[in-house]
Amino acid sequence: MADAPSQPLRIGTRGSPLALAQARLVADALRAAHGWPEEAVAIVPITTSGDRIQDRPLAEVEGKALWTKELDRCLLDRRTDLSVHSMKDVETVRPETLVVAAMLERADPRDRLVGADSLASLPARARVGTSSPRRRAQLLARRPDLAIVVLRGNVQTRLAKLERGDADATLLAAAGLDRIGLGAVGHVLDDFLPAPAQGAIGVEILADNDAVHALVAAIDHGPTHRCVDAERAFLAALGGDCRSAVAAHADGTGLKAEILAPDGSEIRAGAGGDPAELARQLLARASPELRAMFAA
Repeated sequence: MADAPSQPLRIGTRGSPLALAQARLVADALRAAHGWPEEAVAIVPITTSGDRIQDRPLAEVEGKALWTKELDRCLLDRRTDLSVHSMKDVETVRPETLVVAAMLERADPRDRLVGADSLASLPARARVGTSSPRRRAQLLARRPDLAIVVLRGNVQTRLAKLERGDADATLLAAAGLDRIGLGAVGHVLDDFLPAPAQGAIGVEILADNDAVHALVAAIDHGPTHRCVDAERAFLAALGGDCRSAVAAHADGTGLKAEILAPDGSEIRAGAGGDPAELARQLLARASPELRAMFAA
């Protein structure tokens, strides 16, 4: 428990419904952990480049930095005290001036198929919307006949695009749907290994802000933090970026991971306890073309 701050603790977040829902989860956790009143925490919505640019895949612009750079700037300028991120959208290498000080307990990390009951039920050459290299590769590995079309935007935007016929189906993170009250939407794909850190919410602060670090440490879920760190370490060891098709999930007993060719024609999968060693093993078994997708 800690006394309520004299000024509200300011949470920087993207302004999408999902991002705001995640910021509220962090705010509620802080209030509950410290016994604070409602006014002790304030949410500060910030428009990011990723919110503005929705007609191109991340790989064609600035990658995952589209989701973080404006939030980072607010932290560095001390206009906010902490940032809330979907950890799967955070670059593997972060500025030394910032640190992810806490993670909430991870929600369902799996993907859901929206627009059809199953992949098998989709008609031949159905259009499936996604901008994720991982999802594209996993889809084509199972259904090479599918036409993959770019579908970007927040959850509601993508659902609206699906409704108006821009695609026949799409994949969305189960955790995100659950957090905005759409838990009944879509069908879980149990055989799709998720993106590294999918379903986890991170709290990032200035590395030298010991006072805020002490406050947010009270809401850190250690098992989630350790598992997400392992998944991100695997991604870092690969040298993967937003163009790379990578899946990874740690559950406390070990790490499962796979790297894929963009068209799904090659998958190298494995499991292990050491993220760097697992990355080395998968790259060693990969074709030269697949290894070229990574910088390791």
